[in-house]
Amino acid sequence: MDNFSTPISAIASTYGTDTIFILGKGPSADSVPAEVYAGSLVIGINDAERIYPADISIFHADWVKQSLAESGARARLYLTSTDFQTAGAEVVRAEHVPLSQESGDLMMQRLLGGDFVIEDVLLISALQVARKVAEARGRPQTVYLVGFDFRADMGSAHALGRSYENDTADQRRLRIDMQENFLLNALYMLRGTDLDVVHVGDRSYSRMTTTDLRHHFLPGGGEAERPWAVSVIAELTTNHFGDRGRLERMVRAAKAAGANFVKIQKRDVESFYSREQLAAPYKSPFGTTFADYRHQLELSDDDFGYLDGLCKQLGIQWFASALDVKSYRELMDLGSAMIKLPSTISEHTDYLSMVARTCDRPIVLSTGMTDKAFENWVLETFKASPQLYLLQCNSAYPTPAEDCNVGVVRHYDRLSREQPQIVAGYSSHDAGWFGSALAVAAGARMVEKHVKLGNTEWAHFDAVALDLTKSEFKDYVAKVREAEIVVGSEEKDIRPSEHHKYRVAAAE
Repeated sequence: MDNFSTPISAIASTYGTDTIFILGKGPSADSVPAEVYAGSLVIGINDAERIYPADISIFHADWVKQSLAESGARARLYLTSTDFQTAGAEVVRAEHVPLSQESGDLMMQRLLGGDFVIEDVLLISALQVARKVAEARGRPQTVYLVGFDFRADMGSAHALGRSYENDTADQRRLRIDMQENFLLNALYMLRGTDLDVVHVGDRSYSRMTTTDLRHHFLPGGGEAERPWAVSVIAELTTNHFGDRGRLERMVRAAKAAGANFVKIQKRDVESFYSREQLAAPYKSPFGTTFADYRHQLELSDDDFGYLDGLCKQLGIQWFASALDVKSYRELMDLGSAMIKLPSTISEHTDYLSMVARTCDRPIVLSTGMTDKAFENWVLETFKASPQLYLLQCNSAYPTPAEDCNVGVVRHYDRLSREQPQIVAGYSSHDAGWFGSALAVAAGARMVEKHVKLGNTEWAHFDAVALDLTKSEFKDYVAKVREAEIVVGSEEKDIRPSEHHKYRVAAAE
């Protein structure tokens, strides 16, 4: 059975790292923050996707169907021998080969090259999938095994909550012991292959502890960082494609990279575009017209509720651009932390005036395609707003260096000295991090950068969007923080690192 290679390759192509996690259900998985997995492909065993939303889940037991039905299926691809079905994910069926005394050697042979089946030892099937990923990417992969503690007495990860398995204690112990033996064989047999397998835990063969893993993937090991004055916005736009799983991965990756907020867009498709625009042919996986495409990109109220809960769980905030009156009112009800008014609607002054009169929370306003006259109008119109973030912006994608005009940020910072509700900021449509770092030096207290999750053949991405499946956005945040450190304080004092080489002798 090789009809699973295509969907596996498609999923692998959305990540830029050469890292794969295989997630089990042992209690050590509770010690690994979700941010560790962001930006890497995750393969889940049985219902381990309840701990973290795996890209690929593998199972053969019927009890897993009940678990996923009650908790909600979260993977993008299911490899199973059962009749499992779920909306919004691809299901590929494969033969389940029960383990017997004679079949163990054949299972290990299949790991090194052979037809894919659902093995009794699901970890072996997961490693075979990882080998398919290495083949699709054309280079070796590092595979981290998380949650494989092989300690039946310790139970499962607390993150799972209710257990749906129906094994007796003795059956569970025997099954786990048997799995560990096959893992040891696999570690030996995979030496020198395209997989570098790292067991994470406290076994004699473990190459990392969970603490090592945290420190390897997260600055400071995930501990609290210093408070920052500059808010970094991961601008998702509609690059989630209306897909909740994709949205979750983007939010988790943005949080892992150090963003303070994620931002999305909301518009009423039927009123924002003309009938002619909506009826125009448009090629996408969602249909044949532009209307099909645009409707797919919008999140439902339930999706917004999910986003709100996810952000609270992860400790990151969200807000959205409101491109029309209906969207603005809905976002106010949905709990958007701020309201963004993008450059796209800078000419819709009646709408902007209505928002200025009625919005009881901070407003973020980008000033692309506007001039001094618009600035004067904004200052007068929004003077009663509780907080107004003025973001210097050029609407070209990408913005040429000579048109960035980061000096405008300095002007907005000076305005903030006169009108304290104003906060200077920068919406970056230029390539890389340099313009944003300069904006911080000029007084920006908010910087916004477009992000995406891999590339697809059909979607239109901003040329300057940073790929969350790589280190691009994380590197961007690091440069912004470095700029913030270097700028420091406006108060002149003697810093601890300073000392006088020649000291004046005290007068007698």
